[in-house]
Amino acid sequence: MTTLVLYFHAEHERSKTNRAMAGAAGALEGVTLVNMGALYPDVRAIDVDAEVQRLLSADRLVLQFPIHWYLPPPLLSAWQNVVLTRMFYIKAEDEGARIKDVPLLVAATAGNTPEAYSPEGVNLFALTDLLKPLHASAHRCGLAWQDPFLVYRANRLDEEGRVEVAAAYAARIAALAE
Repeated sequence: MTTLVLYFHAEHERSKTNRAMAGAAGALEGVTLVNMGALYPDVRAIDVDAEVQRLLSADRLVLQFPIHWYLPPPLLSAWQNVVLTRMFYIKAEDEGARIKDVPLLVAATAGNTPEAYSPEGVNLFALTDLLKPLHASAHRCGLAWQDPFLVYRANRLDEEGRVEVAAAYAARIAALAE
């Protein structure tokens, strides 16, 4: 049983919280961590065949990324456009049907406070609401949506806070495998 963590961060080296989370996830037995930003610095160069094979070999899928301007990174959108379009529209029976019911966990980080992500807050919407397009995609693809793992104040966490978040993230991934 394998858990595939696709990590979408354009500036991995500058990130502290996402980097700590990715490190904790990648250290887990049975987890394959793929730094998509390092693999595909050009969003037009996604190796669709390789990405389809990755998905077909996974028992669980985790998408990890920071939220910027209310959206996941552009690379995640580009990946969805080419990989999921092929798997679920072009080769639905041969590929898409083979990952039906695979659990999908989204791990998203945001720089602001939870209160900022509310109808009364500066961001107007809950972070879970901003993830609804991914939830809809998971539903359309037959993936088993899991409650997201959300981290607020990601760019303001001290080392102790990052260690705690990374440990909680690793525990959540491990629980997904049970």
